[in-house]
Amino acid sequence: MRTLLDIETWNRKDQFRFFSQFEEPFFGITVQVDCTEAYAYAKANNHSFFLYYLYQSLKAANQIEPFKYRIVEGDVYQYDIVNASPTINRPDGTFGFSYMDYHPDFETFATSAQNTMNEVRNSSGLIPAVSGENVIHYSSIPWINFTSLSHARSFSFKDSCPKISFGKMVETNGRKQMPLSIHAHHALMDGFHVGQYIDLYQQLLSEQ
Repeated sequence: MRTLLDIETWNRKDQFRFFSQFEEPFFGITVQVDCTEAYAYAKANNHSFFLYYLYQSLKAANQIEPFKYRIVEGDVYQYDIVNASPTINRPDGTFGFSYMDYHPDFETFATSAQNTMNEVRNSSGLIPAVSGENVIHYSSIPWINFTSLSHARSFSFKDSCPKISFGKMVETNGRKQMPLSIHAHHALMDGFHVGQYIDLYQQLLSEQ
C-alpha cells in the first residue's frame, strides 16, 4: 500500500523540485557503526550476523518516513512498508540479486530471508528481483573496510530507492565496527534524515 504525498503542502517542495532536475540527484554518506553487541547477540543465538544487521537496518528504515518515499512518474508516494533487495554473495565470487520481505519479528524475517539466500547461492546469473519501488537496494562488501563508496548508475533509469552498503567488520580495543554507506535521493531527503536513520540504526544494534 502507498499514499500520495501532496507536494504543494510539503515543507520540502522547493528542495524536491530543485533536486528532481539533477542528472545525479543521489548523495552519499559513509560512517562507522558499532556492532559489538549485535555481533555477540547473533553468535550467541546462532543467527546469521548478516541477516541480523540487515533486519535492524530495515527496521530503522521503516521508522524514518523519508526512507519510505519514492518518486513514481513525477509524484511522491509514501509506502506503508519498505523491503530489502540485497545482493547475495556466492562461493564462486559472483553475486545475485534477491528480494526479502520485511517482517517486524526477526525470527520470521530470518527464516524467509535464509531460504531466499539459499536459492540465490544455488543459482547462477543476476536474476533481478521484480520488487517494485518499495525496496532498499542493499549490498555487502565484507572484504573491505571502506571509507567511501560510489555506485554504478544508469541515469536513463528513473530510480529513487535508497542504497545501503555494509563493509568489513574490524575490531579495535575490544569493540567491533563496520562501515556503513548510505546513498539517498536528495529530492526526497536531506542529511538530517540520514542522520536520524544512522542514530536509530546504531541504537537498534546496541540494544540487545
